[in-house]
Parts: sequence; C-alpha cells; structure tokens
Amino acid sequence: MRNGKTYIRSNPPTGRPAPKPPVWFRAVQVVSSGIPTVCIPVKFPLRTLWPALGLAVLPAAASAQTLLPVEQQVPASVRWYEVRTPHFRVVYPAGFEERARRTAARLEQVHEPAGASLGLAGRPITVVLQARNTIGNGFVTLLPRHSEFYTTFPQDPFLPGTLDWLDQLTVHEYRHVVQFDKAHQGIGQLGYLLGGYGGLGLTTLGVPDWFAEGDAVGTETALTRSGRGRIPNFDAYFRANLLAGRQYSYAKAVAGSFRDNVPNHYVLGYFLTTRLKRTAPELGVWGTVLNRYYRFPVYPLSFSDKLRRTTGLRTDDLYRQTVRELDSLWRVEAANRPLTPATELPVAASEKVFTEYQLPQYLDDNTVVALKSGLGHTPRLVALRRGQPERELLVLGLHHNPEQLSAGGGKVAWLEFRYNARWQQQVYSELRVLDVATGRLSRPGRRTRYTTAVLSPDGRRLLAVSTDSSYRHRLHLLDTETGRVLRTFDNPQNQPYLHPRFAPDGRTAAVVRLETEGKRLELLDTENGQARVVLPAANDNISQPQPGPDYVLFTSPRSGQEEVYAVRLSTGEIRQVTSRPVGSYHPALSPDGQRLVFHEIRAQGSRVLEMPLQPQQWLPPTAPAPNRYADELTAREPGARTMGPVLPQDSVSGPVLVARRYRRLPHAPNLYGWGLVQSPSGNGLNLGIRAQDVLSTTQAIASVGFDGVERTGRVFADVSYQGLWPVLDVGVEHGGRRAIGSVPTGGAAERNWQYTRLQVGSRLPLVLTRSRMLTSLSVGAYYQLEQTRNYPFTTRYLSEVGSRPLHVLLGTVSFARTLRQSYRDVAPRWGQSVALTLRDTPFGNGLEARQVAAQGSLFLPGIGWHHALRLRAGYQYQQQQEYRFGSAIFYPRSLPYLSANRLTSYSAEYRLPLADVHWELGRVLYIQRLKGNAFYDGVRAVSGGLRRNYYSTGFDVSAVFNPLRLRTPLEVGLRTVYDSYYQRWQLQPLVLNVGF
Repeated sequence: MRNGKTYIRSNPPTGRPAPKPPVWFRAVQVVSSGIPTVCIPVKFPLRTLWPALGLAVLPAAASAQTLLPVEQQVPASVRWYEVRTPHFRVVYPAGFEERARRTAARLEQVHEPAGASLGLAGRPITVVLQARNTIGNGFVTLLPRHSEFYTTFPQDPFLPGTLDWLDQLTVHEYRHVVQFDKAHQGIGQLGYLLGGYGGLGLTTLGVPDWFAEGDAVGTETALTRSGRGRIPNFDAYFRANLLAGRQYSYAKAVAGSFRDNVPNHYVLGYFLTTRLKRTAPELGVWGTVLNRYYRFPVYPLSFSDKLRRTTGLRTDDLYRQTVRELDSLWRVEAANRPLTPATELPVAASEKVFTEYQLPQYLDDNTVVALKSGLGHTPRLVALRRGQPERELLVLGLHHNPEQLSAGGGKVAWLEFRYNARWQQQVYSELRVLDVATGRLSRPGRRTRYTTAVLSPDGRRLLAVSTDSSYRHRLHLLDTETGRVLRTFDNPQNQPYLHPRFAPDGRTAAVVRLETEGKRLELLDTENGQARVVLPAANDNISQPQPGPDYVLFTSPRSGQEEVYAVRLSTGEIRQVTSRPVGSYHPALSPDGQRLVFHEIRAQGSRVLEMPLQPQQWLPPTAPAPNRYADELTAREPGARTMGPVLPQDSVSGPVLVARRYRRLPHAPNLYGWGLVQSPSGNGLNLGIRAQDVLSTTQAIASVGFDGVERTGRVFADVSYQGLWPVLDVGVEHGGRRAIGSVPTGGAAERNWQYTRLQVGSRLPLVLTRSRMLTSLSVGAYYQLEQTRNYPFTTRYLSEVGSRPLHVLLGTVSFARTLRQSYRDVAPRWGQSVALTLRDTPFGNGLEARQVAAQGSLFLPGIGWHHALRLRAGYQYQQQQEYRFGSAIFYPRSLPYLSANRLTSYSAEYRLPLADVHWELGRVLYIQRLKGNAFYDGVRAVSGGLRRNYYSTGFDVSAVFNPLRLRTPLEVGLRTVYDSYYQRWQLQPLVLNVGF
C-alpha cells in the first residue's frame, strides 16, 4: 500500500527470559472445571492500527476479517447504457449516447493502427466513460481489466493540443491496452493461467513506467496531427535542466528527487522510446524487446537485459545517448534564439529546492498576484511587487488548476474541486473569489462544473466555461457576488471554449475555439453574443489570449517553443513579442497598458518576469527548427501508413451502433483473479478467486488460506456491495485452530478445533473536504458471530472463543481533518483525528463482553520546515466479563498488550527529514531521503484496585529508496526502542512503505 505503514517486530533476544506479566494483566484464565489449568494459544489477537485518514475498520475479536476497499462510484440513481463494436464495449451514463457512439467508432478505427508497431491488435475490452466529474484523465487497469475515460474537456492547452479530448484518450489509452496484451506469452501467459489478471500484472512489474507512458505519448504523436511530442511545453522542464547543465543520472531521472525537478516518466519515456524507434534498424524494435522480456521476465533488471540483447544497449546506455543528443540539439537552438529583455520580480524561494511561480495577473499597476507551488509548497497565492518582498495571500484547497488564474477589481478568482461526500466519481468544480483588500473569501455558486473562470476588469462579472455530463461545452456570463448565470452563449456546433479573457473595456472577450481544422481565435461581444474571427482555424496550439487596445496577445509554439505573440486587429499581422530561453507563458497586461507580465520556465522553477510594451520592437515570427523526434517517429510508424498521420475530428462513419441498458448487478460476477489472489488486506496471497465489476459496484473474494504458525487451513468469502449510499458487507470464514493446553488426565497436549465466523454490516465512508484541510468521516455498524466446534479444553484465555458462541455488535465512528501536505512534508503539519468504538454482546445467549474506546490525535508543525509533531491519547474501558476484546486504541510500541478494565494510552512523536540525498549503489540501489522519528509512548492500566504504568521511547531512522531502477519508492529503517516493561533496549527492523 503506497501510503500505508507496516511494522515488523523482532523477537525478544534469547539468553534472557522475558518476565511474565502480572496475573491480573494477563489474558485471564476462565476455569470451567475444578482443575485450574492453562490453555496457551499459539496465535494471539492483533492490535488495531488506526490511520490518521481512513475508513472505519473492524477492531473485533481475534483474526477479524478485513473489509474490502471502498472504490469510487457515481450516484446509484445514474442509469448506464452500452454500445458494442467487434472489439469494444463502451459503457456510458444516460445522456452521453451521441459521444459514446462516436468514441466506440473511433476506438474501432484505431484498433489495428495503434498496435501495429508492437505487432499486436488488442483483445476486446470494456471502456467506461465517466462523465459525472470535472476531471480530464484516463487509465487502463487489469484489476479488473478495463479502461476509463474521464470526459471533461481540460483547459490545459498542453494536454490535448489541437485534438478533441476523447480522440486524444482513445489513441493514448488504447496503446496501453496493447502493451498489457503483449504480456500474454511465455511467463506472462503462465502468470495469467495461475493468477488471472493479477498474475499477469505481476509479470509486468519489471517493465519501466517510462516505457508504458512514453510509448503511448509517442503513439498519440505519430497517429495524430498533435500529440504531446509536438507540444514544446511537454519537454520544457527537460530542456531547462539540460540548458542549465543539470544532466541527472539515469537512476535519478527514473526515481525523482526531493530537491530538484526531474521530468516525469511521460517525458523521459517519450524521448527514450522515440530515439530507439528512430534509430533502430527494426521498425518494431520495442515489440521485439517485449517479446523477449515476457518469455522470461522474472529476474532483476531483466527489461534492461532484454533491451541489450535486442539492441546492444542497456537502459542506462539508451538514456545517456538520448540526453547527449537532446543536449546538443537544444543548445544549438538556444544559441540561435535572440532574447528579449525582461525584469524578474523578486520572490522568496530558495534556489536549492524546486519552487514555481506561475499564472501572473496584475492586481494593480504595481502589484502582481501569482500561484506559488513546488516540492516544498502546496499551491498558494502570493503578491509580488517590484522592490518589495513576496507576500502570501492565501493557501488554496484542491486547486483545479485550469492553467488560468484571474484578477480584476481587486479580486482574484480560481477553481477548486469539490467531491460529493459519498460518490467519489461525482466531482464538481466550484468558484472561489478572494477580495485581496478585505481578505474575504467567497464561494459563488454550488455544485457547478466549471473548467475555467475569469474576472472582468471591474471584478463584477465572470466568464466561465463548463462541460456537462453530456459533453456539451458552454460559455457563461456570471455575477461575481452570487454566481448567478446572467447569460449562456449559443454554441450550436458544440465547439469547445478555451481560455476566455476580458478586454480592458469589460465588454469584449477573447476566446479560443476548437473545430475540425484546429484552433481559432475570436473576439466575443458579451453584450450581444456576436463573435469576430481574429485568427482562422489551423493546426496551431494557440492559447491564453489577452486582448489589448488594437491587438490580441496569445501564446503559440509556432517558433518551436511557446512564446507570446500579438495579432493586430486592424491588419491581421502577427508579431512575436517575447523570446526567452525556454519559452514564455500566460501573458497579462497591466491596467495602464504599459507593461506585460508573464512567467518563464527554469530549472529551479518558473519565475515571473515583467517587460515594457513596445509594439514597435516586436519582431516577425521566427521559423521553428525541425522537430526531429516527432517527424522521424511519424515517418517510421507502421500505423501511420495505415491510418494517415492525422486523426480527423469530424464525425466517424460506419454502421449505426445500437444502444442498450447496462445493468450493474448482472455484470457483478466479473472474475479477474484466480489461483493465487491477493487478500483483501493486501498483505498476503491465498488460493481462490476475486471479482469486481467495471463500475466498481460489487467486489467479491472467495479463498482458501493457510496459517503457517498454527499449521491450519481456512476458507473464507467476502462480498461488498457499494452501489447504495451505505456500503453493505458480508463475510464468512471457516477454519481450524491448533493450540497446546492441559488435559484432564494431566500434562499438556496439542489439540485441534474448528471455528466459524460470520460478519454482516454496513459502513458509510464520506469525504468532506472543502478547503486545504483534507476531511473525512466514516461510520460503521456490524454484527459478528464466532462459534467453535469440538473445542477440547476445559479452560481458555479470555481473548479466545471457547465452546460458547460469541455474538458481537460493533459500532465505529472515525473523523479526520488534516492539512494538505507538500511533497517534502513527512507528516501533516496541522490537523485532528478522533475515533470512537463500541463493542457489545447484548443477546445473552453466548459469551458476554463490552468495550468502549476513544482516541484522538493532534498534528502540529515542528521547529523546522517539513517537520511535524503528533500528539495522541486514547481511553478504553472493558468490563471484567467472560470475554476480552483486543485493543481498540493505539498501544505503546514494543510493549506487550496487557488486558485491563481501563487503559489510558498517550504518545508524542516528532518526525523530520534528516537529509535529501542522491546516493547510488551501482544499478542496485538509489537512496533519495533519510528520515527520523523520535517518540515517547505510555500506557496506564487499571484492573480492580491495581494500577500499573509502562512506557516505551526511542528513535526511528529510515531511508526512502528505489531498488533495481524501479520508479516506485520503498521505505525501510531501524528502530531503537527502550520499554519499561522488559526494561531493555531493542533494535528492530521497520518496513514503513512497500510502495506498491
């Protein structure tokens, strides 16, 4: 689990007998005959671990079953439909039929061309269109095997380029389908036969992430007229690093850094995969590499070895050659580029840690507001002023980041995501408006789906773009105070609106439109709705227009990188305004029209620059250098010759696809794993089957397991239906137990017995985040039954179920509210959490027990940056009855659990980063960070008139590292701890994050 923590505890050192706990603190014997004997179970109950953020768990009796995870769904009221083609089933919500048919036909169109260079056409697959959120994204997964398209058209101009968003997703995501299907051979096919898609997925772990994403970006570039390989912003940070002399090692390029910006695996992978496609004699070279890998993939660095066997190059060699070539190309381009002068506005960022200042806008003629973010900062608004220090205005919540910040009339406007409390696929995008002078933050409008919004110069109105759940694109004129829609502009051809911006007159607005031929720039009169075309549609990725007196500024990559241009309204003449080392972005005019502000990309993070507006010095546009990678890639792409280099955006032709209802329950038995399957807790393998429908409504597992400690088997089945407001869970387990205990004839003997457990109940997981504080609430209620058969002992421990059944009602409530963390934070620097538990046996026909527990945490900032302090306290009351539950509160580290009537626990821990490093041990190990944690835990136990206090204290040191060139980090360490119970120091290994 990526953010979960698992602690491995070492055994007590041999040579010194551990002292026994006092009798009244032990799991007390229950004598059912006249002979006071002791039953010694081999297996003891586990303590419950409560995370700071998470759902209610079941701290029930020994070995309680683990609940299946809650997945993201849309509201239960949404009706689903499907259309089918020979190779695809497209599932979509009501109202999306037109685009679903078009997407299905487009998928069929790319079926063969998108897999040609890998020598494979993908197997039939289901594609789910998620139209109820405001996120633009997509993915392919094997668990269960399907793909999902998040259909909201993104405002980010550097993602779809000049393509329709669903066309972009079709090409990119289908390439991932083909990549996964390449695994059906050799050892990969054996993994599939033994473990289903889970087993197949295990064999793909050795394929680098950079290959999967880079190859898909290359496919979208080769098969379409756009694609990220043709968009200079895609590699801008890579160029900035190389031009600044930052040629990172391959290990750092793959794994990342806590200090420096390392271009992600999309960028790295595009250049690595494309260079080999360009230079290798064999057109399908990567298909050959994958064929060899999947024949026998399971050994360290096997992908690199199969690359070497095919091309003579290891992954390290390919990286070095690619970086050397790119460095040479980009330096030649930079040397031939004249620079326009500009003045940098002062900021407070350290040059040692990557920090961004982006999206600048004028508050007045002398003050600029910008978005600050980076490795050490969550997004926040700052005010920059010439000759004055940076001033922080507000820390943002879940910033939508539509590549556009807006200011006007002393106000700043932006968008933030807002999740439906229960349905995590129902995501809204709501306005936030800050009055800078008063500090008042307003939220005009509720449950809106805006993708961008800009203020008028007087701050009284807003222009906002939305894409609804039917893929209808609209431009709205809003009232800033109330969010009321004043006007919605006609869009009969349903062409997307991109990057609107008011002119200084407050009436005219510039906006980019996407049509079949590409992007066009137009001026819109917001009073009468009349539009005037300024630049006709072309395959030019224009964006971020800014109207001026007799011209419109905009950014475009027509010179080979994004720069600011101006088109004169009177003549249509285009001039280049800026020319900077790695491009210029987001131009904004000062209110007096005398200056221009923009941000440029640098290796240490974007910075805000200002320059005077001098139209007489604007130059004719420069011709771009050839895009060697994209052009040569397209020329050698087999699929491009079949389909053509440009994927058109007009309606696709073909037979009319028939739509039909798609009902969730009949599709619930969607088997995706068999044989060796992962347990619901994620921490073990069992022999069985797992199922989950593609809408994540129903999950089920049925397995056979084996306890290596007691050498006993078990069978269990769990089902979770998550399509209603409450999640419904049911689980049943039957197995054997083995223990050593006394027998009536005297002495001790090993005996076996059987148990059956039933668990039925419901939970309600809610996400209540409204700002920078991540907030969740979970409520759960469950009935549990445990009953034994052939129980052989006359006595038992209170934590064991004997011959009488155990009927338990469990209620849990957990709430957490923590500050959003930056990448460099080791823990939340502010927040609170609380958890309440009640367990009772009210039926009176079995064992009797009752437990009430509460615990809470307080997160506080530490002394240094990214340090954090956590204070915890818990109280548990348990009646001295026939049965004792395990602990429902946290318990001091390394102390044995002592069952008592009343437990009070407390803890303080201080977490901090010790060093951010880039240490390498050959190709085996790359260490990114060293972390520390000092802690003090205590417990007070009371039973009857007896009281005892114990504590443990110590220090953890851990390392975040990447083994064997994997991108996913792991974290392990050592704990030095002293506990007052055994009165000794111990050294224990820790596994804090297994990454996967």
